Amino acid sequence: MGKYEQLAKDIIQNVGGRDNVNSLEHCVTRLRFRLKDENKANTDVLKNMDGVVTVVKSGGQYQVVIGNHVSDVYAEVNAAGGFTSESNSSDSGSGEKVSLFSRFVDMISGVFAPTLGVLAATGMIKGFNALFLTLGWLTEASGTYQILNAIGDCLFYFFPIFLGFTASKKFGGNHFIGMAIGASLVYPSIAGITSSGAAPLYTLFGGTLFESPVYITFLGIPVILMTYSSSVIPIIIAAYVGSKIEAFFKRTIPSVVRTFLVPFCTLLVIVPLTFIFIGPIATWAGTLIGNGTLAVYNFSPIAAGIIMGAFWQVFVIFGLHWGFVPIAINNLTILGKDPVLAGMFGASFAQTGVVLAILLKTRNKKLKSLSVPAFISGIFGVTEPAIYGITLPRKKPFIISCIAGAVGGAIIGAMGTQGYRIGGLGIFGIPSYIGPNGIDNGFLGAIIGISVSFVLGLIITLFMFKDDVVTSDNTPVKKDDSVIKQETVGSPMKGNVIALSTIKDEAFSTGAMGKGVAIEPIEGKVYSPVNGVLTSLFSSGHAIGITSDTGVEILIHVGQDTVKLKGKYFTPKVKQGDTIQKGDLLMEFDMDAIRKEGYILTTPIIISNTGNYLDVIETEKKDIGYNDGLLTVVI
Repeated sequence: MGKYEQLAKDIIQNVGGRDNVNSLEHCVTRLRFRLKDENKANTDVLKNMDGVVTVVKSGGQYQVVIGNHVSDVYAEVNAAGGFTSESNSSDSGSGEKVSLFSRFVDMISGVFAPTLGVLAATGMIKGFNALFLTLGWLTEASGTYQILNAIGDCLFYFFPIFLGFTASKKFGGNHFIGMAIGASLVYPSIAGITSSGAAPLYTLFGGTLFESPVYITFLGIPVILMTYSSSVIPIIIAAYVGSKIEAFFKRTIPSVVRTFLVPFCTLLVIVPLTFIFIGPIATWAGTLIGNGTLAVYNFSPIAAGIIMGAFWQVFVIFGLHWGFVPIAINNLTILGKDPVLAGMFGASFAQTGVVLAILLKTRNKKLKSLSVPAFISGIFGVTEPAIYGITLPRKKPFIISCIAGAVGGAIIGAMGTQGYRIGGLGIFGIPSYIGPNGIDNGFLGAIIGISVSFVLGLIITLFMFKDDVVTSDNTPVKKDDSVIKQETVGSPMKGNVIALSTIKDEAFSTGAMGKGVAIEPIEGKVYSPVNGVLTSLFSSGHAIGITSDTGVEILIHVGQDTVKLKGKYFTPKVKQGDTIQKGDLLMEFDMDAIRKEGYILTTPIIISNTGNYLDVIETEKKDIGYNDGLLTVVI
C-alpha cells in the first residue's frame, strides 16, 4: 500500500465518492475538487482526518488542504479514484449554480495551477542569475549566464504553449490542439516579422490609441501582428474558442476520419482567427488592464501595499489570490514589471514571525511540534500549515500577522518596489525584485518590508500570546508559576487497560487521532465518562463522540473495523445532540455476537483535540471499572 493510499481512499469517500467528483486539481498545498453536490461531502469528518489540515469552500471549489506533500496525495487520489485527465478537465454535468466570480476563480486556478511549480522554479533561476550579474560573478557574455538565462526564460517566453495545454484541458479541448495554437503565436518567422526592418504594407487605425502597422495579410485580410511571447490573455481566449470549434467539428465529422480531420479543421479556423481578431483584441485589453492597475497603484502606492499586505492571507484562505495571478503576469508582459503582487511579499514573513514566537513561547508540546514544520514551510513561502494549523484557530495571532503584513506592505509601496519576474516564494522570492538596474531602492524596500513584517509579527506575538486556557471546575495545580487546571475523564467501560500503541489500527496506535488508551471490555456497556454533549453518534453505532462541558473532545471507538457490521449488535441508548451526565448509559453491544463475526473488541478511548492541551496522562491501573479515573487532561 502506498504511503497515502488509505488517506486518498478516505478523502474520496468523504467528498461523496468518485461519482460526486466533476474535476480534481491541486496547487501548492490543496486538493481542489469541483463536486456535483457539496452537500454529499462530510466536511467535519475531513477536517478532523489525520493528514488533512482543513477544508475550504471558495470559488466554486471544494478545497481539501493537505500541506507540502499535496502532490503525493494528489497522485494517490487520482489512482484510488480512477480519475483520468479527461474526467478531471471538464465541469460539465454539475447541477449547482455557481457565481460568475466563482467560475472565474475556478478557471484561473485550473489554467495556472499546473504551471505554478515550474513557473516559480524558472523564475527563481532567472532571479538568481540577475543577482549573480549584479554582484559581478557573471557577465552577460558568459556561457554560464546565457544558459541559466535560457533556463529561466524558457517557460515564460513560451508561456502560450504551456497555457495552451492547461487551458484546453480546463475547457475540455484537445490538449495538443491548444499547444499548437500557442506555438503558432510564438513561431519564430512570424514573431520576427515586425523586427526585420521591413516596411509595413499600410497602417490601420492611424492617429488613435490602436494605431497598428500591417505587415502581412491572410486571404487578403489584414493581420495585426503583436508580441505574443510571455502573453497570457490571447492564448486563454483562443483555447476557449478553439474548444468550442473543436466540439462543433466532433459533432459533424464522421468518426472514421475524426482523429485527424477534427484537429485539421480546428487549427485551420482557430489559428487565423486568433491572429486576425482574438490576439490583437486580447492584447489591447491586456494593455488596458496593465495601465489600469498601474494607475490604481500610482494613486496611492502606500495604501495599495497596506491592502495587499493586510489581506493577502485572507485571499489565500478563500483561494481568491488566484485572481491576481493573471494580472501580475499580464503586467510583466505589458509593462516589464508588476507592482500588484509586491505589496503582499511581507505577508508570509509576518506569518512566519508569528509562528516563531508561538514556537518559542508555548508550553503545549503538540502546538510546539506543529510549529516547527510550519515555521520551516513559512520561510519558503508556504504558509497554509501555519494559517490553518496554528494562527487562524487562535484568531489573535492571525490578526497580528495581518497587521505586520500591512506594515511591511506600506514600506514596500512607499519605496516603489516592483516585481520583475514570477519567482519563488518566501526567501526564494527575494531575487525577483532585482530590476534591470540591479539593486535599487525598490529592492531595498522589499528587504526592509519583509524584515519589518517578520520582526513585528515576532515581537507583538511574544508579548501578547498566551497558551489556550480552558475553564474547569477542578482544583488548580501550581506548575512553573502558572495556574494549570485538570479534567479527569472517567472510564466508559469495565475491563483491562492496554496501551494504545499495542492495537492494530495505526490511526490510533500511532497517536495520530490523539492521546489515550484502549480497553479490552468485559461487559457490553458504554457509560458517559464526563458531563457534556453527545456530539456525534455514527450511524453504524460503533463509535461515539462526546464534548465535555469544558471542551474536551472524547472519542470512544468500540472494537476494530466494527463499522463493517453496519450497526448490527449495537444498541444506542441516546441520540446525537443529547446533553449527558457522567455515568449515563450511552450504548449496549452484544460482545459474543460481535466476536463470532470475527471482530475484536479492543476499544480505543482518545482525546481527539489533544493538541489544545499541555498533556494527556493515562491511568496506571490495569483493571478499570465504570467511571474510575482513566485519563487526566492537563489544561
